[in-house]
Amino acid sequence: MTNNPDKLKVQTRLASIVILVAMIGWMLVTFIGGKLGLPERFAFLADFAAMGAFAWALIVLFKVWRQRQEGE
Repeated sequence: MTNNPDKLKVQTRLASIVILVAMIGWMLVTFIGGKLGLPERFAFLADFAAMGAFAWALIVLFKVWRQRQEGE
């Protein structure tokens, strides 16, 4: 099975963008929530959303890595 290098680049770029947006969003929600005195449940919601985004990106990057290993 041949891998399309352009498709792998797009998947890698998308995973990188998800990691970046999740990290920045997580830090902003934590900072703004602390300043506004929001309940802890919003912090946990942001934590779980960030963990979900990181897990998704990790799975995508692992699949890309495996596809590149098979293509060599």
